[in-house]
Amino acid sequence: MPSSDTAAVAVSIVVPVRNEAENVSPLIAEIVAALGGRWVYEIIYVNDGSTDATAQRIAAVMKQRANLRQIRHATSSGQSAAVRSGVRAARGAIVATLDGDGQNNPAFLPDLIAAIENGGNRVGLAAGQRVGRKDTGFKKIQSRVANGVRSAVLRDGTRDTGCGLKAFRRDVFLAMPYFDGLHRFLPALMRREGYEIAYVDVIDRPRRYGASNYGFFDRLWIGIMDLAGVWWLIRRKKSTPVVTEVTCHD
Repeated sequence: MPSSDTAAVAVSIVVPVRNEAENVSPLIAEIVAALGGRWVYEIIYVNDGSTDATAQRIAAVMKQRANLRQIRHATSSGQSAAVRSGVRAARGAIVATLDGDGQNNPAFLPDLIAAIENGGNRVGLAAGQRVGRKDTGFKKIQSRVANGVRSAVLRDGTRDTGCGLKAFRRDVFLAMPYFDGLHRFLPALMRREGYEIAYVDVIDRPRRYGASNYGFFDRLWIGIMDLAGVWWLIRRKKSTPVVTEVTCHD
């Protein structure tokens, strides 16, 4: 089993969940199989105020895996807050995220992580782009509308920001202004900070168990309202000054 020693961890996998008890064990097994021995990593489940047996299922696996951690929200605070809590707790310089419902296939995690490593200082985000989506027709329409409006306003060059499969540099993420819904605008905000985006096509899967915990208003209307704020942030961004320290020997 890979070590989860603070100094050794290179990659942190953050999984936000709310009421996903039946999906916990199968998804963790897939994450472990996907990463193999390529990186020293940890898995951080952020339990966003679950009221089912999610906490107990995670705790049971923690007894078998030293590199599995659980962060709990006393009450549900939303997906963006859960992702941020996980990133703040992460020990790895690279953080990868995926949804906890099983629709995101962990087999694509290595490609995302490698895209960050191979990008040097240029690439700040590797974003999964879903193909062959398994959502209902209604959810596809929601995403198509939200992505179309976002792309037209922000011109972020990304066709799908709703995919939970992402990898990014922890320090860059934490330096960004935080707001609810941040995870939907990562490509635009990364570009704002001067970073390039790498894109990885990923194949979506049907949900195994349960039902979606983030609904219509969370995905669409709140996202459209946030769009105005992100547009303002981008417009107000000034060029980053080149800073050097002058010493007495200069």
